[in-house]
Amino acid sequence: MSSKGSSGIGLIVGLGNPGGQYESTRHNAGFWFADLLAQRFGGSFRREPRFHGAACRIRVGSRECWLLKPSTFMNRSGQSVSSLARYYKIPVENLLVVHDELDLPTGALRLKRGGGHAGHNGLRDIMSAMGGDFYRLRVGIDHPGDRNRVSDYVLSRPSRDDHDAICAGLEKAVDTLPLIVAGELQKAMHILHSKSS
Repeated sequence: MSSKGSSGIGLIVGLGNPGGQYESTRHNAGFWFADLLAQRFGGSFRREPRFHGAACRIRVGSRECWLLKPSTFMNRSGQSVSSLARYYKIPVENLLVVHDELDLPTGALRLKRGGGHAGHNGLRDIMSAMGGDFYRLRVGIDHPGDRNRVSDYVLSRPSRDDHDAICAGLEKAVDTLPLIVAGELQKAMHILHSKSS
């Protein structure tokens, strides 16, 4: 399988809901990742009303990349993402969206291009605004076992063990960022999809 994203990633979007009551919930794993990237690479988020979110620019090796945390609620994420992407002329294939994933074990990671939204409201809205041909970093949060419990589950705090597992996964993903931003997506996938020793 060849990776057409050879020109690299120019915009990384962490998905979550704004507000202190959501800050520590599973659904905000994308925000956690964006914050980790900013810390690691010296970025500082600023509110950007025209982009309906908080954004910053980081330098990774010889490349620059935008980070974005939409301040819209999850189901309006596309408004924020499309605003920044269009303003800076970042093509959809150079976009990486980081989001929580019910269908993966807690802390597991999967990097892929394209696909459906699997009921994720943030992905659904971004696909509606921009099409679906972007990269996704899926961060496993596991499934509560009953679809009727999903909404409460994703909007609740993980246990300490689950929180630690998610954070360990996110740290592993941060370590691969130079590969991701450089367009070495296949190498990044190999690292991210392997089990930690």
